[in-house]
Amino acid sequence: MNIEKTLELMTLEEKAALVSGTDFWYTNPIPRLGVPSICTSDGPHGMRRQKGRGDNGIGRSEPATAFPTAAALASSWNPDNMRRMGEALAKECAFYGVHALLGPGLNIKRDPLCGRNFEYFSEDPLLAGVMGAALVEALQSCGVGAVIKHFALNNSENHRFMGNSVASENTIRNLYLKPFEYVVKHARPAAVMCAYNRLNGIFCSENEWLLTDVLRNEWGFDGVVMSDWGAVKDRVAGIHAGLDLEMPGDTAFCRRAILDAAKNGSLDMARLDDACRNILKWIDRLVKPNGARSDADKNARVDWAAHHALAAELAADSTVLLKNSGVLPLTGVEKLCAVGELFENMRYQGAGSSMINPSMLTSPKDAFAARGVELHSLEQCDTVLVFAGLTDFYETEGRDREDMRLPQDQLDLLGELSSSGKRIVVILFGGSPVELPFYDKVDAILNMYLPGQNGGTAVCDLIFGRVNPSGRLAETWPIKYEDCPCSASFGKRVNEVYSEGLEVGYRYYNKHSVPVRFPFGFGLSYTEFEQSNWVREGDAYCQTVKNVGDRFGGFVSMLFLEGELRGFEKVYLAPGEERTVRITPHIEPKTQYSAEYTVPDEPPRFPITTESRLSDLKQTRTGRIIFRIVNAYSSRMARKAKRMPEGAERENLLKVSFFITSVLETNSLRCMSMTAGRLLPYNVAEGIAELANGRLLKGLACMLRRIRVPKLPKKQRR
Repeated sequence: MNIEKTLELMTLEEKAALVSGTDFWYTNPIPRLGVPSICTSDGPHGMRRQKGRGDNGIGRSEPATAFPTAAALASSWNPDNMRRMGEALAKECAFYGVHALLGPGLNIKRDPLCGRNFEYFSEDPLLAGVMGAALVEALQSCGVGAVIKHFALNNSENHRFMGNSVASENTIRNLYLKPFEYVVKHARPAAVMCAYNRLNGIFCSENEWLLTDVLRNEWGFDGVVMSDWGAVKDRVAGIHAGLDLEMPGDTAFCRRAILDAAKNGSLDMARLDDACRNILKWIDRLVKPNGARSDADKNARVDWAAHHALAAELAADSTVLLKNSGVLPLTGVEKLCAVGELFENMRYQGAGSSMINPSMLTSPKDAFAARGVELHSLEQCDTVLVFAGLTDFYETEGRDREDMRLPQDQLDLLGELSSSGKRIVVILFGGSPVELPFYDKVDAILNMYLPGQNGGTAVCDLIFGRVNPSGRLAETWPIKYEDCPCSASFGKRVNEVYSEGLEVGYRYYNKHSVPVRFPFGFGLSYTEFEQSNWVREGDAYCQTVKNVGDRFGGFVSMLFLEGELRGFEKVYLAPGEERTVRITPHIEPKTQYSAEYTVPDEPPRFPITTESRLSDLKQTRTGRIIFRIVNAYSSRMARKAKRMPEGAERENLLKVSFFITSVLETNSLRCMSMTAGRLLPYNVAEGIAELANGRLLKGLACMLRRIRVPKLPKKQRR
């Protein structure tokens, strides 16, 4: 494509369309000039391609491989795992015609209660950056664009649509921006997705310091900056700030704002051209013209069975053995009993926009049956396998967890079993740390995190010793939630104040000598390793690692300098084998930025505005009626699911209904309108706010006001 010639020929209406998405997942094509669409799809640990067009398709997506989530994969400390998954994801994207995958998520795990922690890597910026960069490199080496997200300081769910992250520049730059900076500089992602929240009072979608000064001018980013779905507030301000693409688009309100601002001179046309130029370059990079596609692209096929096997391999390499009194690995002569709902209904992925329709599914029960593992009752066994963890109704995108506890029925079961005198092995599933009050009363704990669709095979391989667990925690596990640095305030207010500064995760616990259940980097093995002290050789540091046990296993060398992780490498060694690890630390000049920040007053909950949480509508009688109407869709979905027979389809529909309910409660009318496009025009959202405030006539007047825009280029004749 001749970018500059195309840009020169574009009309204002075509430019306004190009910087907006359409049909939920696509960029707007311009047929008159031969400009095609980019097709995007949710990720980042699976390809969620919806069936049909026009909505988010969470409940109706095409079959794809559900790989382990980022919380699990980061625990492998193996960037090659990210590369292998990225190559597989790229093949599935090619199969379904997807050009850009929305991921990876690079946000720092600030607090264990964040409902979306399963989708993020670590509390450490270097580990998150290295793992994220490996995935980006793999996707893009296969022709699929990566979209890193959520930029920036999007660390909680309760107020993510309208929240204000309040932090000093020192905290922002030296912790929360670090993984994004690493990936931008090392992997050149095709796009960056801005977050919903404000950053020190300015929405990320309008934050020129974030999107232009830092991202483009300082880091040299040359790709597309796009919004999260519905994250735009003032479209013209966004263009001036460096936001190229509004997603999902189809918002007449935003297009009208661009056209009006261009005509009255308040829109800098050079900025609009910059946005269009970035999008055209993106299209030219990812969409191959007819006749120029490679044979591999034309005949894209996916070996689903191979990807299923890969999912199990990655899950096994990511699993963390948290405790073992010698009961694991099992010898095969034990009389086993398996209890807990997650034995059959394994929790293998997170709930929300990244939820995959798995191409296959192997639970622990399936894997045990396939291998002929004999199971006995509570009375006849000598070893009990307890499959426990967080269900989708305790941990989901859209809301933060209320506490760090496991479900009470699971705690009751573990309490009962611990007094039975039998050996107890706990297999944990979940996307984030949990309190373990039973720790001293069980014999082994194997933490699977969220292992993907073949997690059952991984469980079997691990507990019977076919694979030696080699995962190490990518986050600290506190003993109790009250030990966390921001436990008193996290997720409770619109203004999320980052008063702990850089003291997040291991930095906090180490500095203040706070005891933890498991430290950052912890993980046991079925074999033993010896490691020498680090020795400096020039710019690098070296240590020798030796497997002194009797099993093949993996070991992670971690280099800490001045209390910070500065490098790591995972090695796999046979019994008696040793290797010298050489790490050149990630060195950058230390810069001390301002530690100042200003905490604004909390916004009033009344009157209702388009920025209010939908749950705030319930303050008035009319608002409660509106809220019930809005929530009716997910309620009908839940009732439908409960009438269905037991099985994966029923479970997925229940998860979807719960996720939508969670998102609706924490959403705002403005974000809903920006996400729904034609289904909820912005003037109707304004009218709903007025109705909730009891202003009937003003509300109706808003709803009757039409926002007129030209037809989209795709609907115009050539």
